[in-house]
Amino acid sequence: VQLQASGGGLVLPGDSLRLSCAVSGRLFSSSVAGWFRQAPGKKRDFVALISWGAGHTLYADSVKGRVTISREKAENTVYLQMNSLKPEDTAVYYCATGRYRSSASEDYDLWGQGTLVTVSS
Repeated sequence: VQLQASGGGLVLPGDSLRLSCAVSGRLFSSSVAGWFRQAPGKKRDFVALISWGAGHTLYADSVKGRVTISREKAENTVYLQMNSLKPEDTAVYYCATGRYRSSASEDYDLWGQGTLVTVSS
């Protein structure tokens, strides 16, 4: 399984952006897909996760209400819709897959290469 994240870019505060994570290979119903982000000089933080089978979601408090994670099984793709973006959302965003509904990055086995989101006026 390989992950390819895309959709990052430079946006203005208040704008929206949708990130995509294309998954090549098979994900099982028990799999979990997550998004993490890492700002310059900071540790990698959890953003959101979704269970591949049932579609259960979990969000970090910092993005709750502004971000929606979804998956399209037919396309083998995970999305992260981000609205009302703030400068503090600036980071490299990574998608990852794992076996547990966990916000801990160490519980994820496979990682994409990351896509840069810059929120600035």
